[in-house]
Amino acid sequence: MHGTRRFSLTTALIAALLSSLWLPPCSAADEAIVQRIEALDAGFPVKVLGDRLMAETALSAFYGARGYQPAWHPPELRRQLINAVERASDDGLNPADYHAEILSELSLRPMSDFSNELKADLDLLFSDAFLMLSSHMLEGKVNPQTVHAEWTANRRHRAMESVLAESLASGDIVGTLNALRPADPAYRKLMTARRELTLRLGQPWSQLASQPVIRPGDRDDRLPEIRRRLSALGDLDAQPAASEDPVLYDGPLEGAIPKFQARHGLEPDGLIGRDTFRALNLMPVERLRQIDATLERWRWLPESLGDTYVLVNIAGYELTMVENREEVLRKRVIVGQPFRQTPVFSDHIRYLVFNPTWTIPRNLMIRDQLPQIIRDPGYLSRLNISVYRGWGADRVQVDPADIDWQSLHRNNFPYQLVQEPGPQNALGQVKFMFPNQYDVYLHDTPGRGLFGRTDRSFSSGCIRVEQPFDLADRLLAASPDWNRGRIDKLVAESKPQTVMLPRPVPIHIQYWTSWVDGEGRLQFRNDVYNRDARLITQLRQPVSGDGQRLTPVAAPDISANLPSTVPREQPTKARLTIF
Repeated sequence: MHGTRRFSLTTALIAALLSSLWLPPCSAADEAIVQRIEALDAGFPVKVLGDRLMAETALSAFYGARGYQPAWHPPELRRQLINAVERASDDGLNPADYHAEILSELSLRPMSDFSNELKADLDLLFSDAFLMLSSHMLEGKVNPQTVHAEWTANRRHRAMESVLAESLASGDIVGTLNALRPADPAYRKLMTARRELTLRLGQPWSQLASQPVIRPGDRDDRLPEIRRRLSALGDLDAQPAASEDPVLYDGPLEGAIPKFQARHGLEPDGLIGRDTFRALNLMPVERLRQIDATLERWRWLPESLGDTYVLVNIAGYELTMVENREEVLRKRVIVGQPFRQTPVFSDHIRYLVFNPTWTIPRNLMIRDQLPQIIRDPGYLSRLNISVYRGWGADRVQVDPADIDWQSLHRNNFPYQLVQEPGPQNALGQVKFMFPNQYDVYLHDTPGRGLFGRTDRSFSSGCIRVEQPFDLADRLLAASPDWNRGRIDKLVAESKPQTVMLPRPVPIHIQYWTSWVDGEGRLQFRNDVYNRDARLITQLRQPVSGDGQRLTPVAAPDISANLPSTVPREQPTKARLTIF
C-alpha cells in the first residue's frame, strides 16, 4: 500500500496572510528581485526556502518588462493561484512541482517572519509557480520527443511571461489556467472520471487468483470480492438483492461481467478468466496512472484538433472521424506489432489512392518477402508481385525465374518488389495518404477477418481500416464530383488513380490507454507498446531528477459541504493527499 502525505491550508489563516503579506513595493524588495534575476541570468540556481526557481528565462523576461517590481499585490490573485496549484492533481500533475508545500506552509506562519527580501522571494515563487503550471497545462510536463520532464517554461507557441502578465492584468488567474487546458470535452470528461476514481482509493484491493476460470452458474469463494469491486467501479449495483447468493455466478453479475470486459477491451464472453482477473486486480491507483498518462498525451496535441478531423487511438484499435465537432464515423483498425510500432503524430490527409500498387519497403523485402520467395517459388505470381531491377524511371521489369534468390541478402538485393492492384494487394483497394517521415498511412486490407480480434496489433506500422470506403466517402463528401457510386465504379476498373481531397483533413494518431466514451463509460486498454510506464516515470519526476513523486489526489474541499449557516471564513480545511 502506498504511503500518504498530507498538508493543509487553513482558510482563515490564508485570508489573513494574503491580505497582509505584501506591503506596497519598496526599494529593498525591488532590489532583491533585481539581484535574484541577475543571478538567474548568470546561470546560478536560485532557491526560495529550499525550492529552486525553474522558469529562469520567463521570470527574467517578465520582471524585466515590469521594471523588476513585485507583481502579486492583490490577495485575491494569490488566493486563486494557491487554489489552482492544489487542484493541479485533477490534471494528473503534482502540486509539489509548483511549490505547493511552501505556499501552503505560509498560511501557518506569523507575519513578522517576512522581511522585505523574503517578500521579494515569495513574489518570485508565485510567478514561478504560475509559469511552470501554465506551461505544463499548455503543452505538458513531459517532452513528447524525448520523453523527459520539461522545467523551463519555454513553450513553442506562447511567450509564457506574456501569459502571466495578461492574467495578472485581467485578475482571472483561474480562468487563464483553465483556458490553457485542452479544450476538447474528452479531456474534461477524463478529469471528472479521475476525480471520481479517487474516491475508490484506500479500499482493500488484494490480488485475486486467476485460476480456475469462473463460468456462469459456478460457485466460487472469489465472487463476493468480485461483486464488491464491480460495485466500486460502477459496473454492478452496489445494493444486491437479498435473495442473491454471493458465491453463485448468476443474476445481475452475468450482465455486469461482459460490461466490465467490454470497457477493458476484452472479449465480452462472460467467462472470468486470466485476462478478466488481470483487469479486476488493477488497483485504483494504477488506473489513475493510466488516466494521468492519457491527460498528459492530450496536452501534447495541437490546441485545436480542427472542426473536422480523423483520430486514431492505437491502444484502442479504433478510428473516429469528427465533422463540425460531432462524431460521424467509428471504425476498428489494425495497428503495428509491438516490435514494429505505429508512431504517434499529427498531420493532414491530402489525397487518396484507389486500386493502389504496393512498393514493398526494402526492410520488408529482405526480412519478410525474401524468405517467403525462397520457400515458395509460386509466391510472387500468386500474390501478383512484379520484380524490377533498379529504381525510378530507369527500373526494368525482370522475370523472377531468372533470379538466384538464394544468393540474395541485405547487402546484395538490387531489386524492387511491387504488388500490382487486385484483391490480394496488401493495401486493399484504397489508401489514405498524409506524407510523413514515418512512411505511415491508412489503408484497406484483404485480411478482414483480423478485425474480429480484440487484440489487433498485427501490421508493420501502417494502419488498416475496417470498411475503408465509408471513410473515403466522408472525406470526399465536400467535393460535388464524388459520391459512393463513382467510388465503386472507379474501384471496379482496377487501375490506380489518385484523388486529391478538396481540403486537407487533419489526422491525429494517438496512444491512449484510457478515455471516457460517448456513453460516459470510463474505458481502459492494455498498454500494448509498454509506453505508459516510461511516461509516468517522467511525469512523477521532481525537479531534482532524483526519485519519484507519488500519485497526487486532491480530496474534496469539505467547506463545499458545510451547512449554509456555517460562515465560509471558519477554519475549514482543504486536503491534498499523496498516494
